[in-house]
Amino acid sequence: MKMRLLMVALAAVMSTSAWARHCPKDMKAIDAALAEHPQMSTADMDEIKKLRAEGEALHKAGKHPESEAALAKAMKMLGI
Repeated sequence: MKMRLLMVALAAVMSTSAWARHCPKDMKAIDAALAEHPQMSTADMDEIKKLRAEGEALHKAGKHPESEAALAKAMKMLGI
């Protein structure tokens, strides 16, 4: 029983680490797309930058699912 509990705890820690590493990759992809100066409205560009900053702040706060959601919205707007 203790071994099962240990395995479940280990799996939870490992999955949290996977989430934590996904956010920086998304931020880099957004930054790379923005560096190419995509043709879009100023309002859309501002929204993407806001979502990217929000995603980074959430990531640093340990709120990885929320961070991924914000970054995914920005990536969708950029078409990546």
